[in-house]
This record gives sequence, structure tokens and C-alpha cells, in this order.
Amino acid sequence: MAEAHSAVAFSFSITHEGWDINYDREVLDLVWQSGVRSWKKRLARFRTGVRNGVYPAHLQSLWLVIAIAVGLHFTQRHVPFDLVNKWLSVLPGDSLQWQLTACSLAGLIVWLSICYTMRYSLKLLLMYKGWMYEKRAPGSRVSLQTRLWGLFVKVLATWNKPGLYSFQGSLPRLPLPSVQDTMQRYLRSVRPLLDDSNYNRMERLAKEFEQGISTKLQRYLFLKSWWSTNYVSDWWEEYVYLRGRGALMVNSNFYGIDAIFMHPTKVQSARAASVVNLLLQFRRTVERQELEPILVQGLVPLCSWQYERIFNTVRAPGVETDKIIHYQDSNHIVVLYRGCYYKVIIYHNGRLLRPCELQIQIEHILQQSEEKPQPGEELLASLTAGDRTKWAQIRQTVFAKGVNRTSLHTVESAAFVLSLDEKPFEFDLAHPEKLDQFGRYLLHGNGHDRWFDKSFTVCVGSNGRIGFNAEHTWADAAVMSHIWEMLIMGETEQRYDENGNTVGIPEFEPPTPKRLTWDLNDKVALVAIDEAHIAAQKLLNDVDLRILVHDAYGKGLMKTCRLSPDAFIQMALQLAYYRDAGKFSLTYEASMTRLFREGRTETVRPCTIESAAWVKAMLDSSVSTEDRVRLLNEACERHQLGYQDAMCGKGIDRHLFCLYVVSKYLEIDSPFLQEVLSEPWRLSTSQTPHGQTAKMDLKKHPNCISAGGGFGPVADDGYGVSYIVAGEDLIFFHISSKRSCGTTSSERFAQEICRALADMKHLFEEYRSLQKKNPSNGTKSDKPQAK
Repeated sequence: MAEAHSAVAFSFSITHEGWDINYDREVLDLVWQSGVRSWKKRLARFRTGVRNGVYPAHLQSLWLVIAIAVGLHFTQRHVPFDLVNKWLSVLPGDSLQWQLTACSLAGLIVWLSICYTMRYSLKLLLMYKGWMYEKRAPGSRVSLQTRLWGLFVKVLATWNKPGLYSFQGSLPRLPLPSVQDTMQRYLRSVRPLLDDSNYNRMERLAKEFEQGISTKLQRYLFLKSWWSTNYVSDWWEEYVYLRGRGALMVNSNFYGIDAIFMHPTKVQSARAASVVNLLLQFRRTVERQELEPILVQGLVPLCSWQYERIFNTVRAPGVETDKIIHYQDSNHIVVLYRGCYYKVIIYHNGRLLRPCELQIQIEHILQQSEEKPQPGEELLASLTAGDRTKWAQIRQTVFAKGVNRTSLHTVESAAFVLSLDEKPFEFDLAHPEKLDQFGRYLLHGNGHDRWFDKSFTVCVGSNGRIGFNAEHTWADAAVMSHIWEMLIMGETEQRYDENGNTVGIPEFEPPTPKRLTWDLNDKVALVAIDEAHIAAQKLLNDVDLRILVHDAYGKGLMKTCRLSPDAFIQMALQLAYYRDAGKFSLTYEASMTRLFREGRTETVRPCTIESAAWVKAMLDSSVSTEDRVRLLNEACERHQLGYQDAMCGKGIDRHLFCLYVVSKYLEIDSPFLQEVLSEPWRLSTSQTPHGQTAKMDLKKHPNCISAGGGFGPVADDGYGVSYIVAGEDLIFFHISSKRSCGTTSSERFAQEICRALADMKHLFEEYRSLQKKNPSNGTKSDKPQAK
């Protein structure tokens, strides 16, 4: 009852003496401030919404157009289409007031016409994707068509400074490929994986599908591609993520690591306070749309839709399907420490708390060492790590009312969750196992110290190093990578004193963190939590994670070979996997489709006919060095073309996925689609993007190199490999597999990657040596372009 009374802002009762009113002035003040902040945000959203709605035109240009209309009218010149007189004919009179009104309305119509002409002109220009296929190597010339296109885009897109969502209305829709083109690309992609008999069988199935039910399925998909903003994204989110019933931990969530060569402070509370403040500043720039949209080559915008749900977002479990809940505002974060949950207010008197004020709050939590978790509280987060249906059922009963419902809502509506870990996050080149453990802490922790449903959980080690664990449904890794870059660069400012504490003097005593309370004594709740904990322990103990720091060389050498760093690494992975498994495997590489509105990802299939030919040549001692280099160049060119096609909406897998969804709705069985969608990705790869913000200046701040992040294995008998080309001489590989699989080993695969990269370096050294001896033996194909 004490908690219930303290939660009441005011109450009144009738006595024999009249009205008796009781109220808590502090709580009412908080309610008032929250309402004022909410209305300010609504007005700001409305203002930026209008600005984005007329972009690339400038909002202030409206007054100029109206002034011109007034000038033309009163100098006896006609406004285009005689709009002023037409308005006067329907207005009540023709006095000076009504004439000015008619001029304003005419000016508004002309201005809107100009705005939408500019917007759709930009949209038509952004539909052109020929620039993607232009060669950009030294000495290459850009076509006249692309140069003219770039000039027009620059004129329309850069004269008015864009906000975060300014380009959303100008981005084109994701195009729908023809079934015939997708079939051709698919059959070509599986040729190196199948023997002649299996390939002929697959070719027959594809032909039957193309000539049969594909016409009907494509017709429905064509209708969806015109009716919806993006024909893939909503189904991808629903069926790949939200309807998945398996655990989020390891299977779906991913992690990111600190910039390991910089360690600004070893004080846990100071680093946590600084990170929280930087993240909240980033949230403010997103809400105000002050964050600049990412422009490819400084010209072509990427879709910013995914940024809407970075903060105040949770994936809520459902019995059959989960749902994403995004709260418009949140004035708190939740801190998880030693199995206890704390609500931390992040605003006071209408402003964000400064790092020095946040540090006081966090130190208060760290000093609560004598506080013990309530029954069931310490393992509570295990529910978010386990089976989604079981978590949903418990949520509907145990967390449907009372303090459990209130506390759960506090966690789920928080801006994000901060986990203060009791273990240090360590890095030492002489002891690689420390970095491996660092990655494991971030990927799964101990199974109950991360709230896996939240959009992301920031993790701070006892020694001040940081990382994050992110849920995958709301956005792709590139968005979290962008946030992380901004955060790391923010840490280069003077934010700590000589003792490692945050700089600055608090202006007031910040609000004391409030301990969340739970009622988990119910036997059903305790049994469910215990079962989830056991399942989480089994899952995390099966993870075999190895983080490889490859410092023998990086993109510097790859560029001297005139090869795309991404294609170079993908070929190394193909060679490493073939040596490890003794065969080729279906390989997944994630590519973005954010050149289109609400675009997410597409699959690039790096295992190609050309890559297989090069791998076999590397294992055949009778093949000459020149032929190996030629085959590698051809393989990289083919990979580049596949990557470009995927980015331009000409991929394979998202189209086949959507055709499969339509077939399920229509209850039509397709042996071809069933077989294609059931093929396992035994080698799943992803490159972590680097340098998404102009603030990332590694020449000025060389230690701000991020170590990237990783994810769990997609297949039980496969590898998950994430890599980041961190510098001219550095590459990080995050390699995961399952210990329970007898055929995989992350350590062994890491060694094979090092061996493959060393062989490729030696190949080009040998090739250059031969070229010096005999310059006439040059090949024509050493020209793939860097991506």
C-alpha cells in the first residue's frame, strides 16, 4: 500500500468540515514539465513535417512567391493562369484585404506547384542507378550521362540544407524484378553448389515455376509494389523477425564493441554517465531532425526511416507474433545492476542532465551493494532471452496488473537500458581470449543481465569499457553502427578530468534513482523464469566466438591490388571455407537497399561460378600465378556486379521470399520456392559499415577505430562472420559457430582466414615480381573497382 500511496499525485475526500484536498506538488510539477516537453515536441514535429513535405523547396520561399504575386497584381500584370482574378471571383469582395488574400492564395498554389515539381524531378533523378555501375578507378572516366545527372541532383538536393527525413518523399520505390531475371540469377548462383544431376533438377523446377504459378504470384506482388511504399520491408519485418518464436539472444540480437585502442576513463560511473548523455543528445538530434541524412558519395541520399525507432522502442512478445512498440517520448532510462532494476530520470527543469549530474545518479546505484534482488528478480531478464510464446503467456498473466505491470512498462518505455556489469571488458593483443570474452559478454552476457526485447542495451564494464546489445527487428546494424560512431567521436572531446570523472559541477542535486519493485512470488512466474534461465544457459554455453584481429595488412594493400576491399575479403572467406569444410556452401552477405524508400537489406551471394574457379585454382599447383590473378579479378568483378545489383533492387532472395509469402496466402504449394527457402546459409557474412559520419576522422583521432561487432551463427553447422575494415592495416573478424557441432570450429576458421589472406598477399607479391621480370605478361583484368 505504501507504493500505491506514493504514486498518487493528488486525492480529495469529503468530510463534515468540507473538501479535503491532498496533493504532491513535486509529482504535479513533473507531470506539468512532461506535458510541456511533449507539446514542444509535437510542435517541433509539425514544423519539421511541413519543412520535409515541401523539400527540396525552402519554406521561406513561400513569402517571396506571395510577394511576387502581390507585385504583379498591383502593377496590373497577370499572375500565371490569372489565378488572382479567379480567386477574387469566388471571394466575398474585392477590397484591398480580399485582393491581398487572393494574391496569397494564388502565390500558395504557384509555390506548391513549384515544390512538387522539384520534388518529383528529384525523385525521377534518384531512380537512375547507372552511376552505381560506373568504374571509379584512377584513370576511369565517368560517362556524360552520369555527370549531367549528378549536376542536376546536386542542384536540387544540396541548395537547401536537408533534415533527417527531408529526402523521404523523394526516394523512389523498390523496383520489382521480373521472374525471368530472378530465375536466371538464381540458377547462376547455385551452379557451383550443385552437381550436374542436381542442377538439372533445379533447372527443371525453376522452369516449371516460371511457366506456371509464378505469373499469378507476380501479379499480386506487382499490385503490392505499387500500393505499398516498399513491397518487401513490412513482410520481412513480420515474417522473418516478429513471427519467429525462437530466442532473440544469440539467434537474432547482435552486438557492438568499444573503440578498443582508446580507454578515456576507467571509472565505470563516469563512462556510463558520458555515454548516456551522448546517446540522449543523439536522440535529441533525431527528434529535431538535425541529424544530417547519409549521402552516398556526398550526393545520393539513403533512407532514414529506421532512425525513427532507435529510442523508446521495445519488441513486445505475443503468443503467435510479436509487435514493435515505439513510445513518442520517454523521460527516463532503466539501469540494471546486480539483478536489480532502477528508474533514472534524465530531465530536470526542462533540460537534459549533464554527465556530472548523471554520474551522481549512477554512483548512487553502484553504492547500493547491500541491496539484494527480490525473489525472481535477478533472473527476470531470462524471459526476454527465451522462447517468445512462453514469454508472451507469462506476460499476459503475471505481468498484466499491479506492480509487475507498472515496472514492466517502466522498462519497456525507457529510452534504453543501461547494464552496469560487474566484470571488466578487456583487450590485449597478446591475449586474444580476452577480446573473445569481451564479445561474449556483449552477445549474451550471463543470459539475464540484458533486456533483449529493448531496441538496444548499453553495457558498461567495471573498468569503463563499453559495448551494446541490439534487437534486430526495428533496424539493421548500419543504424546502430552510425550511432556508435557518433558516440565514439563524442568521447574525443574533453569529458573527463585527471581522475577519470566527468568534468563540470552539478547545478543541483539530480533526482534519486528509483528502485523498481516486482511481485514474482507466484509459483508459475518462478517456474517460468527458472525454465527460461536454464534454456538461456544452454544456448549461450553453445556459442563458440572468436574475434580475429588481422593486423598483417588491411585495405591499403587491397587497393594497391586494384580490388574492392569487400570483394577481396569475400574471396578470402570463400577460400577459407573451402579449406575448412572441403566444399562450397551457400553464402549470405548482407547488402543495403536504402537507396529506396523504407529499404532494408538484400542478399549478395558471394559463392559464384567465378569465385569457385579461383578457389580451385588456388588449390591446384599446376595453375600459374598469372591465371590465378586473372581468375581472382574475374571473381571480384562478378562479386561487385552482384553487390551493385542487390543495392539497385535487382537481388534474388527478397523477391523469392515475397513470392513465397504470396503463395502461402493463396495456399498454393510450390516445390521450387519451398526448396529455395529451406536452403541453409552455412556461411553468413556481413560487413560493418565504417565512416558513416563526417566526424569520423581517423587521421586526427587514429585510436577511434571501432572493433565492429558480430552475431551468432545462422545455421547449426555453419559460421556467422562479421568483419570491419578498420584501417589501412587492420581488419576485425567476428566469427561465431556452435560448440555442439562437430564439424565447425571458430578458432580453426580464424586460422584459415589468416592463411587465405596471407596466400592472397603472397599471390600479388609473386605476380608483381613476375611483371617486373617480364612486363609484357600483364593481364587485362586487374581492374575491379573499390566499393
